Amino acid sequence: MNMTKEYLSGKLDIIAYSLDFPYELDKRYRKMHCEDDDYGDLIYECLYEEEVALYNELSDTKFKKLIRKQHNYIKKIARECFG
Repeated sequence: MNMTKEYLSGKLDIIAYSLDFPYELDKRYRKMHCEDDDYGDLIYECLYEEEVALYNELSDTKFKKLIRKQHNYIKKIARECFG
């Protein structure tokens, strides 16, 4: 989520985000899965499967809008269900 926040705030460019996010998620997925199975799955499904995988198919503006939407959705679910 930190990397997504950095991308949305402009600290990380779209190319770095689209290339590094899948790598970082894969690297941390086991640990996330052990700590909080549902939250890890939510991040994987909402940000990776549904959005980052679409990077090549969308304009930069539409991609960022989708990532922002999913990021806000994950934060909302986390507050309501996990926090």
